[in-house]
Amino acid sequence: MSKSKSPEAPRPTSGQGGETHQTASAAEQRITTNHGVPLSDNQNSLKAGERGPTLLEDFALREKIQHFDHERIPERIVHARGSAAHGYFELTDSLAEFSRAKILTEVGVKTELFTRFSTVAGGAGSVDTPRDVRGFAVKFYTKEGNWDLVGNNIPVFFIQDAIKFPDLIHAVKMEADRGYPQAASAHDTFWDFIGLMPEATHMIMWAMSDRAIPRSFRMMEGFGVNTFRLLNDKDEATFVKFHWRPKLGTQSTCWDEAIKIAGADPDYHRRDLHEAIAAGQFPEWEFGVQLLSQNEADALPFDILDATKLIPEELVPIRFIGRVVLNRNPDNFFAETEQAAFLPTNMPPGVDVSEDPLLQGRLFSYQDTQLSRLGTVNFHQIPVNKAKGCPFQNLQRDGQMQTQVFKGRANYEPNSLNEAGEDGGPREDPNGGFRTFALPMEQTKVRLRSKSFADHYSHARLFFRSQTEIEQAHIASALVFELSKVSLEHVRLRMLSNLRNVDETLAARVATGLNLELPTASVAAVAPQNMKASPALRIVGKYPETLQGRTVGILVSDGADGDLIGAVMKAVEGDGGTIKIVAPRIGGVTLKGGKKLKANGQLAGSPSVIFDAVALVLSKEGCAALLNDGAALGFAMDAFGHLKGLGFSPEAKPLLDKAGVVPDEGVAPLNGEIAAFLKAARTRQWAREPKVRSLA
Repeated sequence: MSKSKSPEAPRPTSGQGGETHQTASAAEQRITTNHGVPLSDNQNSLKAGERGPTLLEDFALREKIQHFDHERIPERIVHARGSAAHGYFELTDSLAEFSRAKILTEVGVKTELFTRFSTVAGGAGSVDTPRDVRGFAVKFYTKEGNWDLVGNNIPVFFIQDAIKFPDLIHAVKMEADRGYPQAASAHDTFWDFIGLMPEATHMIMWAMSDRAIPRSFRMMEGFGVNTFRLLNDKDEATFVKFHWRPKLGTQSTCWDEAIKIAGADPDYHRRDLHEAIAAGQFPEWEFGVQLLSQNEADALPFDILDATKLIPEELVPIRFIGRVVLNRNPDNFFAETEQAAFLPTNMPPGVDVSEDPLLQGRLFSYQDTQLSRLGTVNFHQIPVNKAKGCPFQNLQRDGQMQTQVFKGRANYEPNSLNEAGEDGGPREDPNGGFRTFALPMEQTKVRLRSKSFADHYSHARLFFRSQTEIEQAHIASALVFELSKVSLEHVRLRMLSNLRNVDETLAARVATGLNLELPTASVAAVAPQNMKASPALRIVGKYPETLQGRTVGILVSDGADGDLIGAVMKAVEGDGGTIKIVAPRIGGVTLKGGKKLKANGQLAGSPSVIFDAVALVLSKEGCAALLNDGAALGFAMDAFGHLKGLGFSPEAKPLLDKAGVVPDEGVAPLNGEIAAFLKAARTRQWAREPKVRSLA
């Protein structure tokens, strides 16, 4: 591959870590607050020292995020497209050595919770299956108040400092002049921003991976993303990362499949979650923690306060301490799912924040955005947000939509009304109340990024090189697809320059896919390191060997063999799977012998993309009638192309032949033997992929 000069990048300004952005020479072009105060730094929030907490006096940060939080009414600016369920958390292993939080120390106790899953970029009316990060937010109704763990299905994030969050979301959302694309990152402004923010490179590897096109909410991992602290009875601190691992395994769709699902069933994930719970197939996750002392954190070759970094499980194993089970659907979508308000500031005593500058900004932003969305300081009184495991009581009063009727005179503290025989109200609890970690601070106030945050490529390299060949090909192909939608060539070239710091073969594959010459590598603030591969970051080859949680669609016709259909149904359901009958017409079919079989879906509206595996059980006449039916041919063609297990009765073979289905281990004849089809239906047929599509 020949080399050309790297595209000229805008001159970097203040801050550390290699961020680049345009600077203006004329005073009229300089960035200011809404009130005209010129800003010296729009890249970093004001902190007590480079690694210290963000300061409340940072009016630029507060104004920027507050304006951003109030830009849309009434849906969430991000995570607008959500689905949710009720359930419980059960602790199985006490963390009393590390935390005084009762929810983390009382083994066997079940704590009620509410979980909301979501996409990030699209509006409330967008589809479920775009390539996107997924929100994974859990509200625990603990004995010591609500605990909101507001995470994602990806353990890292695009940015290191919350002051850049409005810019990130503005870049990925619909472009300001044209109002599109919706729920898609494949456009100019997003990749322009990403190319100028090398810190986002690690997150881009995840976003371009199969993690961003999950099969189901039930098959997503969850991560707390930020680093938190646990505090024990002695106020000793331990750093902690939170994890949810699905019992059904982490599973994804194919990219072409995800696109077609969006057209076939825009509510695919929402429907899957609701129907599984309604059928008693309760989604379940293991809940785990990674624990580190200050000394252990200091010994790592990266900064755990940097939200663009993860802690490989091989370095710090996950300790699984409980389980989360979702067992009840909401009774009313608006009252619960839409009005649920999650706040990272909701923490029980024994859990505390760290100085992670992304988390520090979230502590302000979530409260502010809920005030905007729900219109009142009393949103905590909405049933889904109300503390249930304990009473909530303070001396705050009145406000719009106040629903409590308070008695007595006391609405201030301290007071001495109890000495006069009146109720003086609640008092602080120095022993059992929330206490924050006593972090020693003697630092100069600065707007700087810590030098320990400056390595932007080592973890991106770690993630890419830890993947299987299949997953690496998917990442490269996703980058080609996304960048092919970018109309600005200098943006594509800048991304290729950055990718050379991740992996030379990856950059070359993407350049070839775009038919561009590979530019020189961009200058990295810190030379990327070769970290030891982490197989735990893969998902291919790790699916559980079961049909549990998976759905098999059986295409049937008039005159089909009812005994064979029954045998397939019995075998699939016996392995934990769900069966859906698809017929040419919704009224069903008349089987051989005259028995009627009801259908769950009509062929024209039930394509194979909405199933995990398919079987075709047709009569000779029924197959002949479907040979000229585009929906029937597409049913077989897409199932094969999306690497699914495919079973067929002998009479259905002509349809498979016309659809271009080439027999392999995943294409199983149903000639009195079901085992081969069951085996194929439990996973994707990855060996088939090179035969059915071109990958970068």
